[in-house]
Amino acid sequence: MLPCTEQEGTDVVKVAFCGLGQMGEPMAARLLDGSQELVVWNRSAERGDALVERGARRAASPAEAAAGTDVVITMLSTPGALEEVVFGHEGVASGIEAGATLVEMSTVGPDAVRSLAERLPDGVDVLDSPVLGSVSAATDGTLKLFVGGPEDQVERLRPVLEHLGTVNHVGPLGSGAAMKLVANSTLATLMTGLGEALALADGLGLDTSKVLGLLAESPIGVTAKSKKENIESGTYSPNFKLALAVKDVELVTEAARGAGLELRLGPAAQAWLEAAEEADLGAMDYSAVIAHIRGTEASLS
Repeated sequence: MLPCTEQEGTDVVKVAFCGLGQMGEPMAARLLDGSQELVVWNRSAERGDALVERGARRAASPAEAAAGTDVVITMLSTPGALEEVVFGHEGVASGIEAGATLVEMSTVGPDAVRSLAERLPDGVDVLDSPVLGSVSAATDGTLKLFVGGPEDQVERLRPVLEHLGTVNHVGPLGSGAAMKLVANSTLATLMTGLGEALALADGLGLDTSKVLGLLAESPIGVTAKSKKENIESGTYSPNFKLALAVKDVELVTEAARGAGLELRLGPAAQAWLEAAEEADLGAMDYSAVIAHIRGTEASLS
């Protein structure tokens, strides 16, 4: 069972959060808002300053963060970063204790999640719970969580995870990571498809603002509406960096190959995203791929 401590009459779960990036920091803040006892670690320690000021404790290493906690959450950029933080020098694996649960929330694919679970110390439970949503959703606690793992473990941690958003139990371990690849594959093809549609509109002499307004009322309205301001202004301050989108579509391609599937739209979207990254748009929002497809200017601000 998940151990808790009593604090002012409320069950408080001790949570370690490793990875305070663009999404991780507001997610960790949500746990503080939910009165969880929080320990934070990030490679660049200053990323945790605001959380420490609000009552979180800063750990010097992932191992120190994990020691004595009930739940360890990892929210990292790549499978390589996850490997280093969990199994590297003073990693989570050397500090986490039997009875604790590691919740892996990065986008790393199901194989990485299963490999992680196989190598952790005996008695440590693992859930995968990647998230779908923007920085604003992370801040508001309205993310979609795709959770993989045994139902009893998911239900045990539901009160903690619900501080971050809506908990969707997809299936056994690895299912959440698989679902995230499915979602990201869809997003990549939608975004690059919109880019090609706007390039066609440009070639046919149509006004971009009018096209976006009409598309916003169509079945692809959510995508057109959410990125309308970026497209019209040519500024792409990142909610989700294009470089991370490239990493994600590469994971999709690997997963499809492993399943013996031939995808056609996915590789086309991957080619556009990789070309945009090669054009130095990697630090911008992933919707900057539209500017690359159209041949229009793109900047961070």
